Amino acid sequence: MPDPKTIAIAGASGFVGRYLIEHLSQDRQVIALSRSIRPSDRPNIAWRTCDMFSLLQIEEGLAGADVAVYLAHSMLPSARLTQGRFEDMDLILADNFARAAATAGIQQIVYLGGIVSDDRVLSPHLRSRLEVERALGSYGVPVTTLRASIIVGAGGTSFGMLRRLIENAPILPAPPWTSSRCQPIAIGDVVQLIDGCLGQPWAFHQTYDVAGPDICSYRELMVEAARALGRPVQLVTLPLSPPSRLVTWGVHLITGDPRELVGPLLESLSHSMIAPERDLQDRLDIPGVPLHEMLRRAVDDPPPPEPPTGTRPKPFKNTVRSVQRMPLPVGRDAEWAAQEYMRWLPGAAFTLIQVDVHDQICRFRVIGMTQPLLELAYSPERSTPDRTLFYVTRGLLSAPGNKRGRLEFRQALNKRTMIAAIHDFVPRLPWFIYKYSQAIAHAWVMFLFGQHLGEQPDASSAEAPSSVGAS
Repeated sequence: MPDPKTIAIAGASGFVGRYLIEHLSQDRQVIALSRSIRPSDRPNIAWRTCDMFSLLQIEEGLAGADVAVYLAHSMLPSARLTQGRFEDMDLILADNFARAAATAGIQQIVYLGGIVSDDRVLSPHLRSRLEVERALGSYGVPVTTLRASIIVGAGGTSFGMLRRLIENAPILPAPPWTSSRCQPIAIGDVVQLIDGCLGQPWAFHQTYDVAGPDICSYRELMVEAARALGRPVQLVTLPLSPPSRLVTWGVHLITGDPRELVGPLLESLSHSMIAPERDLQDRLDIPGVPLHEMLRRAVDDPPPPEPPTGTRPKPFKNTVRSVQRMPLPVGRDAEWAAQEYMRWLPGAAFTLIQVDVHDQICRFRVIGMTQPLLELAYSPERSTPDRTLFYVTRGLLSAPGNKRGRLEFRQALNKRTMIAAIHDFVPRLPWFIYKYSQAIAHAWVMFLFGQHLGEQPDASSAEAPSSVGAS
């Protein structure tokens, strides 16, 4: 394919994204996708508002791009109340991006993930990285995956956490997992390797491990980082690993980093992250910066400039996101799951809930009441058999004026996995009451529905699907 002129970057305001923008915008057009509106006075950079949980916004954000770089993740909460595992949130983001990329005619997705160790049992973080790889390739767009160990650079998440640990705690415990080995790579090398893959047919559908030239244990990395910072640090060897929650709380208190971010990252440190081959670096002649030099640069060099200050559309204060992964019988699709949910719910609610479906509007009401608890409008123009979408239009349990609340049933990972999710829902109840009543009830109902789906038989070849919006 010809050299791509316009590159879209998902996760543009993050650590790697900021370095990549500075590099690519020197001679190409960059579309930077961000949740905030960030006007730029640089002609080669176009910031576009993009909530990655919105398929529509990603489609609009990718318009005009030739290739895309995927750097997004969702370990931090995206609403005031978030129900669900970060792995399921990440799967939705990747599935949305892959669908939108296919619609927009994107010719290649370059994805930056993590090196996968030989261990049979991977941490949730590394398992999620693998799932994202698979999800990005589910709709036909060629994917190039770069798997990296710790990425070192000024402003980086991992190095920043390590730096704050050393600066704030001169005595650090060294649990057994600190003997695991890693192969750090400099941020400048990562940026060049991504650039070297863009628009290259030989890189389509390929996975490359990328790493620096030096291998070290996490213990040795802490010592080298302390030396680069000019800070004395004493490591106290522990014979046993303390509980992961205790370690997460300790790192959170020392560094100030969110526990939702610290926990998954620490869990992945129990695995050695070594690149068995560095084929891509050999091909592009990028051997990598030595460990002592990348640490020196991370300490001495300034990080890339912050993205231009923009305005984020003012959200509702009390937003809710709830995501549940469920089994799906063979031969069934998301449209069938949505219908089954509406058929199943009245019985599961001990006949207190009545569900009416008419003219593509679903109303949930308590028997004997005229006003619906919730009213959901089926969106035929945004739905497909593998993704059924409803908008929350009104109801006694929904705050008035919220236009973005929605319920979806979707298949992902080549349609073998089903996810039910509520996005941007705003409750009418006072927050404290909602959190300990309606929110708990919703999570419990969806758990029971997932069990119900797991008990359903596979579809027979003679069964024909019917429309969700039918009267």
